[in-house]
Amino acid sequence: MKSVIIFMLIILGTSFVGYSQKYAYIDSEYILENMNEYQEAKDKLNKLADRWTKDIEERYEAIKVKKDNFSREEVLLPNEEKKKRQEDILKLETEAMEMQKLRFGVEGDYFKKRQELIQPIQDKVFDALQKVASKKNYTFIFDKANQSNLVFADSKYDISGDVIKELGLTAKKSNKESNKEEDKNK
Repeated sequence: MKSVIIFMLIILGTSFVGYSQKYAYIDSEYILENMNEYQEAKDKLNKLADRWTKDIEERYEAIKVKKDNFSREEVLLPNEEKKKRQEDILKLETEAMEMQKLRFGVEGDYFKKRQELIQPIQDKVFDALQKVASKKNYTFIFDKANQSNLVFADSKYDISGDVIKELGLTAKKSNKESNKEEDKNK
């Protein structure tokens, strides 16, 4: 009899715990789209990436020209000259790959600049999200952006607008409008 009572108390206790938890979700892409500083940081980053990409492409184009010239003249060149040109081309290729790694590698300039420009903005969003979660007693908040595993979410649980307000911003367009545009593009 005691075991039945204990079992019933456990079931009742766990069911109340489930009811006390509040869930919500945000769309971090939508929130960031509404932040001018994010757009400016993204533009700066894109300009840097474009410039670096152009520099790297120019290096590869110069290498291609040298290779083409070498292949046309190879038959006429003495062995020492052939070897020297091949080494020059190999050196240029290595330098181009190093430049590419320096700019776009895992620890490259692009990654560092992205951390420098974007991380403070993401931290601001996270702080605002924590404030909203604390005020409204949310236990879990999911992010539907960036290929999350959130399969379905009722829009009444979307608190992206609250986070935007907490950041002191005004939404440029509603998240529902943004979702409708997203659905049309699919």
